Amino acid sequence: MQTHEIHSRFLEHFRSTGHTVVPSASLILDDPTLLFVNAGMVQFKPYFLGDAPAPYPRATSIQKCVRTGDIDEVGKTTRHNTFFQMAGNFSFGDYFKEGAMEHAWKLLTSSVADGGYGIDPERLWVTVYEHDTESAALWRNTTGIDPARIQVRGAEDNYWDMGVPGPGGPCSEIYYDRGPAYGVEGGPNVDEDRYIEIWNLVFMQDIRGEESPKKGAPLLGELPTKNIDTGMGVERVACLLQGVENVYETDLVRPVIAKAEELSGRSYGANHEDDVRFRVIADHARSGVMLVGDGVTPGNEARGYVLRRLLRRIVRSTRLLGVQEPVLGEFTQVVRDAMSPAYPELRTDFERIDSVIRNEEEAFLTTLTAGSKIFDVAVADTKKSGASQLPGAKAFQLHDTYGFPIDLTLEMASEQGLSVDEHGFRELMGEQRRRAKEDAKARKTGHGDLSTYRTLLDQHGTTEFIGYTDLESQSRVLGLLVDGAPAKSAAAGTEVELVLDRTPFYAEGGGQIADTGTLVGPGVEVRVSDVQRSVPGLFVHRAKVVSGELGVDTMLEAGVDRDRRRAIERSHSATHLVHAAVRGAYGKRAAQAGSLNSPGRMRFDFTAPSSVSASVLGGVEEEVNAYLQNDVEVSSYTTTMDKAMELGAMALFGEKYGDQVRVVDMGDYSRELCGGTHVNRIGQLGVVKLVADSSVGSGVHRVEALVGMDAMRHISMEHLLVTQLAEQFKVPAEELPERIAGVVSRLRGAEKELQQLRVQQVLSSAGELAGRASDVHGVSLVAEQVPDGVDGGGLRALVGEIRGRLTGRPAVVALFAAEPSEGKVSFVVGLNDAARDLGLAAGKLVPSFAAEVDGRGGGKPDMAQGGGSNPAGVTAAIGALRRELDKAVQG
Repeated sequence: MQTHEIHSRFLEHFRSTGHTVVPSASLILDDPTLLFVNAGMVQFKPYFLGDAPAPYPRATSIQKCVRTGDIDEVGKTTRHNTFFQMAGNFSFGDYFKEGAMEHAWKLLTSSVADGGYGIDPERLWVTVYEHDTESAALWRNTTGIDPARIQVRGAEDNYWDMGVPGPGGPCSEIYYDRGPAYGVEGGPNVDEDRYIEIWNLVFMQDIRGEESPKKGAPLLGELPTKNIDTGMGVERVACLLQGVENVYETDLVRPVIAKAEELSGRSYGANHEDDVRFRVIADHARSGVMLVGDGVTPGNEARGYVLRRLLRRIVRSTRLLGVQEPVLGEFTQVVRDAMSPAYPELRTDFERIDSVIRNEEEAFLTTLTAGSKIFDVAVADTKKSGASQLPGAKAFQLHDTYGFPIDLTLEMASEQGLSVDEHGFRELMGEQRRRAKEDAKARKTGHGDLSTYRTLLDQHGTTEFIGYTDLESQSRVLGLLVDGAPAKSAAAGTEVELVLDRTPFYAEGGGQIADTGTLVGPGVEVRVSDVQRSVPGLFVHRAKVVSGELGVDTMLEAGVDRDRRRAIERSHSATHLVHAAVRGAYGKRAAQAGSLNSPGRMRFDFTAPSSVSASVLGGVEEEVNAYLQNDVEVSSYTTTMDKAMELGAMALFGEKYGDQVRVVDMGDYSRELCGGTHVNRIGQLGVVKLVADSSVGSGVHRVEALVGMDAMRHISMEHLLVTQLAEQFKVPAEELPERIAGVVSRLRGAEKELQQLRVQQVLSSAGELAGRASDVHGVSLVAEQVPDGVDGGGLRALVGEIRGRLTGRPAVVALFAAEPSEGKVSFVVGLNDAARDLGLAAGKLVPSFAAEVDGRGGGKPDMAQGGGSNPAGVTAAIGALRRELDKAVQG
């Protein structure tokens, strides 16, 4: 049975039993505790935590997931995967244990003809929590399973919670017996290689405190409403139904390995080392394509760093398989073809996905070249010291700074006859992981801090937002917090957080910053500085009591800063128009990757090809301003997600949308899903002026623009500047570029002539410096600091001139040029043929003195150069060079 059929049968089974089919959420959600979505229930967390009411009593989904805690282990065995799909069914106060068991058992054991998977029920085992006697009885009564195939386990295995205070409960797992060829009898308690878990049923019935029941902590009580969360591993079931040994041989993964076999000319299964590389490629290619598809771009932090590691491990693995050419584009196409039946966006958005991944490979190949140079220096230093092992710190530097996987460093070191201090490397990696875990643990405290807001939401319901149409309202204070704790009142000067029954203040979201303004009541004035949706549906106003005393239940007149809001609206509407124009210029590969809409200024990030031309951005600006002349009406309406997609509305990566979405139209030019506020007509923007563009990451470009009066002021300032320059140069404004280019050309010519004069002047001193050569055991040594103003080119020329004058005997010339005001020093070392015949080399002399000027350098045997940051150390460096030469000649 193909994996896509496993998908469709799962969803149809639960659809037919009244479950709402919910699409997979993006792999990146606004959850402070997660880097990526790693379980099927993540998008339903607000319903399980009570942050928001569930819009349906029962649901089902197949969620794409990424787990990256053990990237380095992927490929070593067939058990590890970073990308997987979790099929699940969920009940929010509807059915409970018995219903969950019935649904799972029926799908697994019903015949293929009846829509099931046709698994022999005699090969299924279940586990239950040791204190959950009810579940054991329900399994027997509901399914008729032999009690001998029901096993009991402790809390560590069969109790589930989110790792934070909140809901939890016992779980029950379904295992499949693969038969005696895979291990000994006795069920999953004895052998989890023979008995593999395929489905986990979680019965959410408890409330846990700060410590988990997994560690023996007592429960706080029972949940008022009991819920169900289940997860069936799609890839594991595919292994069983396709009769293959592991995930890497299933229909969605094996094609990637086949492509790697084709490119490398090697065969999967021939030897273990190559098999590890094949599996790394297959796993990471799927993860990489799915992450880029959901809007992640390679970078040096957080999600971007993980994606970069995945892609670079593919490149490394293919190189170790003997493939030197770029390969990621080949694997991307295979993943698209395999996965797009379930995720059609991979095909419709393929141009952008392919562009991001190819650009990252190109960048890595460049980095690989730079890193190889650092590696070569490290190897030379190691050999020079007489050691046979590359330090772990150097291997970690190559890994952390240059993206060198440790396997690549090991391979390259072996070719040089060296080993690598893997223990030291692992210690440094472990230290990095510990820091990451501490950061993750700190992020998890977020849920605990939200309990007060959830209480307010439970007591009063969601905040009514009227800010689309009104900027003022009569509002009642429902809740007041001081220093994060509930309070009945707050005096003048107090920083507070308050919740109103209704508000015109926009809460920060979707790239639009929050409104500010005032709250005024009888004898009290409050200044609002920020508004956040701390839990879904609840607007929390951060403010300061300016005068009087603020209390709960006080009626206030809420007023948004009108001018500021209008300026923000102009910026937000401009972002939509710029997005549409960029999309028109670059196609679907130009997708929004972030934005910031503040008063009079907008910032827009988008995925882009390797370079974004100024002419195209100029065209974007012209197109947007031309469209403003039409002064079309900006309209917004609410519709279903499916209808919005039919209308061509653009959705943004990483955003979570419900069944009902808000669409903002600007004529036929722009149509986006958006919850922000906008102008009524686009003519209100006045002018949009692009003022900056830059690259902010691999494949991500940023443009910044001014809007309205801010744009007009910028244009006026530029006009004034041009007018002043025209007057200064005494030419019409349109001739300024030509005139300035001429002046710059003449200046460069004069600088070049001046430099030539300096070089001639410097070279004229060559005879004098050569005449001051000292004798070091038969070797002429010229080691001097030259006068200020000599650049690198002049320094090399002078060394060459002096070296040419020292004939008939071995000679070493070392010159230093210091710039104390800038904290810089440069140096060049040159040797003649006679000195090299003695076994001396310029590149080997540099390390002996470079540290004295806090520098480094290198080069060839006849000429080497470098620089440092300690001009005061030149005298000491000359002394160190003399001592090294003395030792080298005598030795």
